Amino acid sequence: MTSGGAEMFARYAYAPNRLGYCGPPDAAALRDGSDDEVRALARHFTGAWPYLRAMATMTGIADPLDRRLVESYWLGGGIGVDLDPAEFTAELLALLGPAAGGYWTHLGPELADEAAANHCFHVFGVYPWSRLVGQGNGHPVHVLDSCRITWGTVLDSTETEIALRCRGLSWDGRRLGLSAETVRSVPVGVDGYPAAPVSAGDQVALHWGRLCGQLDDAQVRALAASTERQLEVTNRRLATR
Repeated sequence: MTSGGAEMFARYAYAPNRLGYCGPPDAAALRDGSDDEVRALARHFTGAWPYLRAMATMTGIADPLDRRLVESYWLGGGIGVDLDPAEFTAELLALLGPAAGGYWTHLGPELADEAAANHCFHVFGVYPWSRLVGQGNGHPVHVLDSCRITWGTVLDSTETEIALRCRGLSWDGRRLGLSAETVRSVPVGVDGYPAAPVSAGDQVALHWGRLCGQLDDAQVRALAASTERQLEVTNRRLATR
């Protein structure tokens, strides 16, 4: 079992990797590998790894999988919140070099106003899906909602499912936003990867429908603030299209 930043990286990265969206194929070591195995796999996540490297460079932290960087990337807030957006965009572009095309097509200096050193910016700014909302079906909103990190409060749990109260992503024809709270169920474990133990009243994080772990009040505030900020700057861009 891994510890610290590597463990947190694995727990949040596992669900999209298992679905084939991010990282190398057959990354079972995210689930049951050693710290060193997770570290080796993390370098092949073409989304998260460049952010962690850029954050490490700009903060002077040698280890991209330092827990402070990993938490700030996934949840917002923390050590990455004060990084200048334009400088961070420039650092990402310098790091990516020729690879900035293709997967990173939408990342450029013009996106600096939206930039932040966290996963929420990647979901809404770099991924193409925010540019597809309102084009005839709800799939882009579903993808954005699944890919962002969602926070919620546990209501009840069984051996197989956890019921929690959370807010989903909404689109009213003009703006993206967060819906009123609803109740949803998520599996306790996925593909043999058990979810962290939780009890009624616990606050938790979800990624692609998978429970990633518990959140404290400060983490919930950071995640809510980074999400709300990203929605605001994304809506500003959508209003001009």
